[in-house]
Amino acid sequence: MKKIQGPAIFIAQFAGDEAPFNTLEDICGWAAQLGFKGIQIPSWDSRYLDLQKAAQSKDYCDEIKGIVNQAGLEITELSTHLQGQLVAVHPTYDKMFDGFAPEYVRNKPKARTEWAIQQMYYAAKASEHLGLKNHASFSGALLWPTFYPWPQRPAGLVEQGFEELAERWLPILNAFDDAGVNVCYELHPGEDLHDGITFERFLDAVDQHPRANILYDPSHFVLQQLDYLSFIDFYHDRIKAFHVKDAEFNVSGKCGVYGGYQSWVDRPGRFRSLGDGQIDFKGIFSKLTQYDYDGWAVMEWECCIKHPLTGAAEGAKFIADHIITPTEKAFDDFASVDADSALNKQVLGIG
Repeated sequence: MKKIQGPAIFIAQFAGDEAPFNTLEDICGWAAQLGFKGIQIPSWDSRYLDLQKAAQSKDYCDEIKGIVNQAGLEITELSTHLQGQLVAVHPTYDKMFDGFAPEYVRNKPKARTEWAIQQMYYAAKASEHLGLKNHASFSGALLWPTFYPWPQRPAGLVEQGFEELAERWLPILNAFDDAGVNVCYELHPGEDLHDGITFERFLDAVDQHPRANILYDPSHFVLQQLDYLSFIDFYHDRIKAFHVKDAEFNVSGKCGVYGGYQSWVDRPGRFRSLGDGQIDFKGIFSKLTQYDYDGWAVMEWECCIKHPLTGAAEGAKFIADHIITPTEKAFDDFASVDADSALNKQVLGIG
């Protein structure tokens, strides 16, 4: 068995215009002081990384790595959650998602999609230059407005939607394959890839592409009431990245998984700081270790109650305490005997 790496932190939720959150050097120093060993970098935030420059210059990537390493940290993955979202956007969400793109492609859906796809190509090359093996992203969505089957979906709609999604992602997956990097889709409500079944549909549509993998985040499964532990049993061979994020689902007589259009703090399902929710992280870390997951455990902080700086400080220790050093021998090795064919025959009653 292999050991999970960590603790690490996704710095997107902590980005800001004031020190120590406004430069890569300073935020790395802050993270290291809390006990983190790695950072996941949002590739859309130029305060930390110029994605196009990283794709075009290995020297620039060496400088970025040097800044991170100087603080005693490693880069776990780059993230293109915002750009990946824009690879496929249903027109219903055009206005709401336009803010993820630069001004020159806003109100221009076709140009925005082309921009997003180019960003993904940059991310593949940048990841290669940085020596990374995995990349975090979203899939985008064309079918999400029809996730509830009313009105009844037209025949063939789902199949056609996944065919289109695959057509957009296949060249990107091939670019990541050339770079030797896995695309790890965070399975997330609002994305066409949001659970195991939709991920399987996508895999079928991209011919089981070896670079199409999973960023495992159990919090999104709690909010969907999906068994996040048995999910690992089903899909462990495709889990290449891991967001450690807590959540809870408080059963209500007034609303359920859809939330009743309420704010996060009032929804039955809501994200919580690590240790404040309901997720069985001992079970998760045990299963991932059992299945030889040796990627990073990356804290993604989202909580509607606790202050983020408190959550970050608690999160580093929480993850460190859950990482398992795997055993190198069986607990009953003291009672083992050497292989002996004659003895085995006697035990089996065939001697």
